[in-house]
Amino acid sequence: MDKNYVYPYSFQFAKGNQELDLYKESHKANVDCKNAIEKAISENFDGLRLEKNTAEQVISQFGYDRVNFVLANSIQQKSYDGRFSRDNKEWANHFFILPDKIQGFDKRLEFAVDSHPAVLDGFINQARRAYQALNLWEAKHCNDATGLNFEGRVMVLRATNLKDEYKNPRDQLVLCESGFGCSPTASGRKVFGRFLFDGERCQYERSDFIGELKAEHLPYWAVEKRKEMGASNEESQSMGGMEMK
Repeated sequence: MDKNYVYPYSFQFAKGNQELDLYKESHKANVDCKNAIEKAISENFDGLRLEKNTAEQVISQFGYDRVNFVLANSIQQKSYDGRFSRDNKEWANHFFILPDKIQGFDKRLEFAVDSHPAVLDGFINQARRAYQALNLWEAKHCNDATGLNFEGRVMVLRATNLKDEYKNPRDQLVLCESGFGCSPTASGRKVFGRFLFDGERCQYERSDFIGELKAEHLPYWAVEKRKEMGASNEESQSMGGMEMK
């Protein structure tokens, strides 16, 4: 398991699904990340301004996904505070962070950053700029996946399914080929396909995809790769080649 994997479910869910180790490991990392953010702010804020790239120091240690998760949780837990910008509050609300109470105590409070809200808001701005600099494909670049049959289409993976070293628009593109998850009406969720850039086979859940990349955004290299893979797949079928199911 990737050390930067953020477990998204509650203690009760983890307990019921034999995933307590995953929960505990991820929760501890969330708390460690929260402490690292507070330390970085303390060391890099001179009373007037926050040192440039302070957020990137923490991102390099804990990864984009965990830093974003912890920051979004921090705003959600303190949504009443007017010192967080409206833009950052709207950003934080896009993260679905499940309630996680144990004997009446909300475990999410344990990784809510306690730095001064105005300075933390500046840290969040830095973290968001660093993430935006990755130029990842987003929902606005895609056709909605609702009711769409994925088979034969170039679909866009959610960046949270990729390790940080692969968080780039190139590695988000998957040519979906088979699996019950390709169908919007099937009960199965598995989707089998290949990364468009290098042809490596992969499998994901239907929900792991944002949508189909719109034709106007498809890079030239991707158009050519799509043609090559289509021909390769047809040859494999005609020769009785084994397909991944």
